[in-house]
Amino acid sequence: GVCAASVRRFNELAAQLDNTEVVCVSMDLPFALARFCGDTGIDNVTTASAFRSTFGDDYGVRMLDGPLEGLLARAIVVIDEHDIVRHTQLVPEIATEPDYAAALAAMS
Repeated sequence: GVCAASVRRFNELAAQLDNTEVVCVSMDLPFALARFCGDTGIDNVTTASAFRSTFGDDYGVRMLDGPLEGLLARAIVVIDEHDIVRHTQLVPEIATEPDYAAALAAMS
């Protein structure tokens, strides 16, 4: 699906970037994230589970209604080494991949 595709793409991009940490936050349980990363060779992205955390509310990405209520929207946040937000994208449709070029440009 799109979630797996976007993590794989960011894993490829992260391999080409110096001094950059890419973090994927998911509502999946930690063991499921670890299994996914192991099965798909994701080794350049740090994964974190937002299960039972306030991450979705803190970043304004928790879906509030509909069939996906409680899950996280697809969003990109680029934060520099000084904790300054350099880029954000809230992908308007959950089945759409993010704008990788814009995120990459913000990381450069």
